[in-house]
Amino acid sequence: MTWNYATIIEKVKDMAETRGLQLVSRKPTHPGEVLREEFMPDFGLSVAQLAQRLGVSRQSMNELVHERRAVSSDMALRLGRLFGMSPQYWLNLQRNVDLWDSLDLNREAIERIEPLGWAAEG
Repeated sequence: MTWNYATIIEKVKDMAETRGLQLVSRKPTHPGEVLREEFMPDFGLSVAQLAQRLGVSRQSMNELVHERRAVSSDMALRLGRLFGMSPQYWLNLQRNVDLWDSLDLNREAIERIEPLGWAAEG
């Protein structure tokens, strides 16, 4: 069986449905947008205040909240500690964006990869 993008998407949709997951057809939300739109206003934090509390530069924080920088594992630990939540939350947001971007950028090359026999069967 040859897999193309449409086949991969159908397989992923089938797997998601059986696991009760919901797929979206838009780019996932960047963790910087989540910070900017949800966390910073709720806690009354500016970029400078957030940077100071996290112990990072204002430039790094500004780049993150404007979606020009990815969340690193170090930043995820800092954000998790500050907001009292799991660092995995921040890393999962970033992972979703990274996977979307990689698929968008490399779709044709990925489609040309022939799956191993056992992977193509099910």
